[in-house]
Amino acid sequence: MKKECLGSVLAGGCIGLGGVAFLSLDNKVLGALLFTLGLFCVCTLQLHLFTGKVCYLFLNDALRMRDLAVIWLGNLAGTVCIAAVVRMSRISPLAAKAQELCAVKLSDTHWSLFLLAVMCNIFIYIGVENFRSNPHEAGKYLALFFAVMGFILCGFEHCVADMFYFAVANLWSGEVLVRLLVITMGNAVGGIIFAHLHVCLLRE
Repeated sequence: MKKECLGSVLAGGCIGLGGVAFLSLDNKVLGALLFTLGLFCVCTLQLHLFTGKVCYLFLNDALRMRDLAVIWLGNLAGTVCIAAVVRMSRISPLAAKAQELCAVKLSDTHWSLFLLAVMCNIFIYIGVENFRSNPHEAGKYLALFFAVMGFILCGFEHCVADMFYFAVANLWSGEVLVRLLVITMGNAVGGIIFAHLHVCLLRE
């Protein structure tokens, strides 16, 4: 359990680093490209990221809901740590950019956030599953980059990335927590359904 907790915190930190890179660049395409650093590190360092793990909830007998809850909380802790460093350093003006992103998320409806989160984790599953099983070495890494860039440029919602943005913006409230949970549920639904459909396809 200690190893899982630490791996979850580090995974959240990696996503936070990707978020810092994204906020640091005005060019959205380049920012999306560098955000991929987060998922790249999670996969190559074998860390525990909620959005990747949840796709395999009913496909991996060793993975339980309790494990996912621990991973989610660890990811949150990791993003908050990176956000704290940002806010206490000379790059603290990035908080203003994060506030702009968060304003959009707070003005959106819960249903819209849920649907955008469902779509996000389809991209995540494609990236993670290709990294796990693509026989071509280059394909493993291209899948990660295309998947992450895809969901960012489409404006889809990733619960761990959003944890980081809300932490940097220092916008915490009951409503923020509700919205994070809605996005989390959307990520779970999108990842689980797409993964199961993919497995069913492979079995035919």
